Amino acid sequence: MCENCVLTGMQRRHFLALGAAGLAALTLANVPAPLRAAEGAPTSLSPDDALAALKAGNHRFVHEPHLCVIDLAEQRGTVSAHQAPWATIISCADSRVPPELIFGGRGVGELFVARNAGNLVDTATLGTVEYGAAVLGSPVIMVLAHTACGAVKAACDVVKKNATYPGAIGPMIEPIVPAALAVKDLPGDFINNAAKESAKRTAARLAKASSLISGLVDGGKLKIAAAIYDLETGVVSTLA
Repeated sequence: MCENCVLTGMQRRHFLALGAAGLAALTLANVPAPLRAAEGAPTSLSPDDALAALKAGNHRFVHEPHLCVIDLAEQRGTVSAHQAPWATIISCADSRVPPELIFGGRGVGELFVARNAGNLVDTATLGTVEYGAAVLGSPVIMVLAHTACGAVKAACDVVKKNATYPGAIGPMIEPIVPAALAVKDLPGDFINNAAKESAKRTAARLAKASSLISGLVDGGKLKIAAAIYDLETGVVSTLA
């Protein structure tokens, strides 16, 4: 990746400053020893630095996309023996929302990504983000919704039109329905409001659903954020 598309300054030095001594210093609080990654050190970025890097990458994606050039061959060799992703993303499976691109042309080994329709958290996804945070040492988890989400629209249609869906689609979108109900009378776009509310609720549930994640959050080792990606502008906005 070109110099414009990687962490710069102190963040870049921290990202590259890995080794046995760093591993000892960065041992995760409240995480049982067998869960820790044995093959190398996690990133040394703080939760705040990792979240800032995501925001900076999205700014680059929107304003300077021509700078996002990736040297995949070099990166593949660098991370083939060990991964130390500095952010975990729970995003929608929508083909228009590739996290590695919208956060600034990130290459292999940088983002730990779980994708499903509606950016929801089931058992498999919860285990995935636990692994990213507790084993690999990723310091931030972002629940990333997006505008005009098909899964959210389906949930909104359940609320407004009493719609039904075949196969596993109906049960899949059930967790979004309470969010849609909560915002159905608010001004603005119903689907986008529901997408935001669902992402915020999912982010809030993560720590409650996992003692591993809550322990890392309480120890200052992990931050959880909710955000939404605008399909038209390319901008990722964090949600309060």
